[in-house]
Amino acid sequence: MAVTFNYIGITTSDMARSLAFHRRLGVDVPAGAESSPHVEVALAGGMRLAWDTDEVVRSFTPDWKGDGTAGRIGLAFECGSPAEVDAAYAELTGAGHPGVAAPWDAP
Repeated sequence: MAVTFNYIGITTSDMARSLAFHRRLGVDVPAGAESSPHVEVALAGGMRLAWDTDEVVRSFTPDWKGDGTAGRIGLAFECGSPAEVDAAYAELTGAGHPGVAAPWDAP
């Protein structure tokens, strides 16, 4: 099972402001992305940096409040198949690490 760290996600309540900040840091964010609920850019080495609005996060985690009690930065790891995702989740939770939600098959 190959698990590869390749994604950093930022949740924002102000997409335009967050993208402007990261552009000043040199991140090549596409023009006009400010009106999108999800923005994703490729970084060096195969990493991806993404932004989601609070509403997008609530669409798959309804209890998420965005009030600072839960993180606004998420890290993601890629697996080779849905079965590998399930196996990694089972291994981690079986070792005592809490899971927020079990993986599901995307439509």
